[in-house]
Amino acid sequence: MELTVVGSSGSFPSADSPCSCYLVEADGFRLVVDLGNGALGALQKYTGLYDVDAVLLSHLHADHCVDMCAYYVARNYRVEGCPDPVPVFGPAGTAERLARAYDMDEHPGMKEVFDFHTLREGSFELGPLTITAVRVAHPVEAYGFRIAHGGSSFVYTGDTGPCEQLVTLAEGTDLLLSEAAYTHGKEEYVDVHLNGRQAGELAARAGVGRLVLTHIPPWTDPQRNALDAAEAYDGPVELARPGALYEL
Repeated sequence: MELTVVGSSGSFPSADSPCSCYLVEADGFRLVVDLGNGALGALQKYTGLYDVDAVLLSHLHADHCVDMCAYYVARNYRVEGCPDPVPVFGPAGTAERLARAYDMDEHPGMKEVFDFHTLREGSFELGPLTITAVRVAHPVEAYGFRIAHGGSSFVYTGDTGPCEQLVTLAEGTDLLLSEAAYTHGKEEYVDVHLNGRQAGELAARAGVGRLVLTHIPPWTDPQRNALDAAEAYDGPVELARPGALYEL
């Protein structure tokens, strides 16, 4: 299984990165996890737009899903004709939310281009991958994912504040791809985002093999967050960067 960082900026694109987007590949199957602002353009560096087998959306904030509107255009108006609908897994109301974002009628909306499935907590098979979804602490319905294949796994927190269910989800995983939008000692909002130290504490409690910090907004110092994480977690700590490839 391979994990490619397509975009890692939080809240809005930075000069160097689109918003959240990750490509997971295993046995020829290609899964896109989140498709935030600017990500569709960058995604084409790593896979063809019509080679994606499924899309998994952690939640419906724009920096995680709004480029689904552009993806709708790319598929619906393809010169050779629209491909078969690609499965899209997201929170309740995903189809309606995306239709409103594109200012189109909710019915049929984008349902002729995307095959929408509603996420619920639990595990399911997606191609050769096993996906485990849990609700996390965020102002809207949001999920963290454990994605497993061939005895290896990684966990993507999505957007979340500290919560016990993430510790359970991440236990013993090879790689924790954790958001770290806030700065320790600065933002104190509850159930919104993690800071670097909290991401490190999560990694330590779950006993993960490697910590990769992502979803860091342009106004947050990534190096500060990496140092804060390393104070709480004694394993490898890295910053997610577009184009980074992790083999699991």
